[in-house]
Amino acid sequence: MSVDTEADADETADLSHVEALGAELGEAIAETPVYQRFEETKAAVEEDEQAQEKVKEFEQLRQEFMLARQTGEATQEDVQKVQRAQNELHSLPVMEEYLDAQEELEAKLEAVNDAISEPLAVDFGQQGGGCCED
Repeated sequence: MSVDTEADADETADLSHVEALGAELGEAIAETPVYQRFEETKAAVEEDEQAQEKVKEFEQLRQEFMLARQTGEATQEDVQKVQRAQNELHSLPVMEEYLDAQEELEAKLEAVNDAISEPLAVDFGQQGGGCCED
């Protein structure tokens, strides 16, 4: 029984180490200029009265549209109204900056995700055994 306990302890220690590395990675990402820019532009949007007004307007129209769609009463005009509100919101300079920063951060995080995933890739067809091979 002690073998299982030792194996469980080793597995727990390995997972704890991996989780610690994940936390370090998160902290390192939070210190990057691209993340800092994202946080700054997000705060700017949250503090901008005009942007907040447009956000509320857009969310209200979107909610109304979702309800109309659920009841089968949504029209093409409703879709266009929501799209116009979104376009107005996105055309605000403070919002454009935020969306640009968000897109840049997402691209960097995708690159980090790819770097993490690369060594984990396994060709299951090759590993599957005799039943899958010619």
